[in-house]
Amino acid sequence: MDLFKKCENQERVNLLKERDIYPYFHMLTSKQAPEVVMEGKDIIMLGSNNYLGLTSHPEVIEAGVKALEKYGSGCSGSRFLNGTLDLHLELEHKLAKFLHKEDAVTFSTGFQSNLGIIAGITAHSDVIVCDKENHASIYDACRLSYARMLRYNHADMNDLEEKLKSIDLNVSGILIVTDGVFSMGGDIAKLPEIVKLAKKYGARVMVDDAHGLGVLGEHGRGTAEYFGLEDEVDIYMGTFSKSLASIGGYMAAKHYVCEHVRHNSRPFMFSASITPANVACAIKSLEILEREPQLVKRLAEISAYMRAGLKREGIDIIDSITPVIPIYTYTDIKTFTACKMLFDRGVYVNSVVSPATPVGQSLIRTSYMATHTEEQMDRALLKIKEVLNEVKNIKE
Repeated sequence: MDLFKKCENQERVNLLKERDIYPYFHMLTSKQAPEVVMEGKDIIMLGSNNYLGLTSHPEVIEAGVKALEKYGSGCSGSRFLNGTLDLHLELEHKLAKFLHKEDAVTFSTGFQSNLGIIAGITAHSDVIVCDKENHASIYDACRLSYARMLRYNHADMNDLEEKLKSIDLNVSGILIVTDGVFSMGGDIAKLPEIVKLAKKYGARVMVDDAHGLGVLGEHGRGTAEYFGLEDEVDIYMGTFSKSLASIGGYMAAKHYVCEHVRHNSRPFMFSASITPANVACAIKSLEILEREPQLVKRLAEISAYMRAGLKREGIDIIDSITPVIPIYTYTDIKTFTACKMLFDRGVYVNSVVSPATPVGQSLIRTSYMATHTEEQMDRALLKIKEVLNEVKNIKE
């Protein structure tokens, strides 16, 4: 069998391209902002994770430019060797302080952060217990770790307890890993119940707060702050590519845990460090978040405004309080078609189809920014309503 034989089967992709409803790799020619230029069209952006709208903030851009001029374009090595700048240490110190943890470690990407944290702290004898709707990077991290993985039904605390009951506590260390805000559904983890069960069964808790930082909590510290459980979460993980307007990721935890990861995490030890400009942009974004917590409040307000509009129009959504609002379109073809029609009418959204969702539960993922306006929401809502009515009777 030729290794590349499997690569020849592009039937699904070709079908979508032939029907002109292929939704991926649209070309941007502007900054990430509430409205963008995409393939020559002026588009309302409802498909980014730029929650606080800081990617085009003048202070963030200036910080990146200054770092590029001072440090050059890259570090040409890993943090473990020649790739640690004073900027990396400054970012880690500020993150730890902001998140009320003893220490923090930064990674080159968010995906790599989960690989590096989970594989760095677990071993063959350990058990990782995961929500079934956790991010793909968590599942890849479990494979890299060689620990045993148990999955519990999404947000099902009875199933989580059943999984915990099945583990021999005399043999295995236990890590419960959950998204804080689930990236597709926009719902929030049942962190109080998870923490309670972790205490009962001697487990540690890790929260992937990629979509929680800058989104939840009075100061934007995320899911644990929202629930008043900041002292009960053992490891925070998060990314800079969303609220902090850059690229990279981090963990925040006890100092000795962070030190262990620094010296045992292969993705950390063998990857080039975050570029100077990206570190500087993340530092400045964090400073703005601390200085202007009203951004978090504004994000909640604009999300609530759009959620109320969708409900008023009778549009089927998942109810939550986060800026991720999925709209059910149920079938793959309806989803692809709706996304294409919305793009043609000036609204960009993301299509989420099987196997990313169960068959028959395909959806349009919309997400919002603190810098969106009500007027933009009204325009987008009108187009969404029109398109959903038009695709209602499409056959697969």
